[in-house]
Amino acid sequence: MKNLKLSVICSIIVFAFLYACSAVYGKPEVPRRIISLSPSLTEELYILKVEDRLIANTIYCKHPPDAEKKEKVCSGVKANLEKIIYLRPDLVLAKSYNNQKQIKKLRSMGIRVEVFPAVKIFSEICEEFIDIGKIVSKEKEAEEIVRELKDKVSSIQESVKGLPKPKVLVQIGAKPLWIATKNSFINDFIELAGGVNIGPSGDNGLYSREKVLEQNPDVIIIVTMGIVGKQEKKNWQKYETLNASKNNKIYIIDSYKACSPTPISFVEVLEEITELIHVKAE
Repeated sequence: MKNLKLSVICSIIVFAFLYACSAVYGKPEVPRRIISLSPSLTEELYILKVEDRLIANTIYCKHPPDAEKKEKVCSGVKANLEKIIYLRPDLVLAKSYNNQKQIKKLRSMGIRVEVFPAVKIFSEICEEFIDIGKIVSKEKEAEEIVRELKDKVSSIQESVKGLPKPKVLVQIGAKPLWIATKNSFINDFIELAGGVNIGPSGDNGLYSREKVLEQNPDVIIIVTMGIVGKQEKKNWQKYETLNASKNNKIYIIDSYKACSPTPISFVEVLEEITELIHVKAE
């Protein structure tokens, strides 16, 4: 423990020196030691093929599998500042939900921290990805990937044009029941796939089963919650008058892809949801 504290003190001194130098010589243009505090940001670094520069991430960074092998500096919204300082990053990537006091502290020590807002629509996910591409000198690659994915989204929209728009509920939590609102990127999944989100406006997805029964969704999609998710599917199937139950249109999808979207995973989930919404269940 004493050795760790000594190392942290030494790292602070080094950072103070580098920060002073940067005022004269400027900071490195291309970051080589990156720490990510978000699963989606971690995955985007892999998509851009700069994972060799990623020195640490969070315990939730599990995709691709190699991301799990990286050093861990964050177990929630709060990060381990001592460990981050000890690792001497030249860039920390964070989201707006990360602890802002900690981000301010890191910046005060001369550490470059780039904070990205919560995304709510596909275009914002693409903008974030391109911004990261610029930061790591992979802007052209990022733009090319985004172009291809936007073409796929346009093709999906064209394929559902003129089809009936089923009422869709996406369940995110069970106790209490929490569903995707119209003010979330999951709403973008539903609308681009040619469905209508029965979730409420705003950010509060707290809902009751009575309201669900009143609105009678044609499709229910449950974001994976392990055993709980399977039990929730059984619970909805008990309501025999529910359209989704009558027509066997209750599904479970992977939570990681659905809730930590990159441009690529967004399109993959969109393709899956489009098929679930419009393909007739057997």
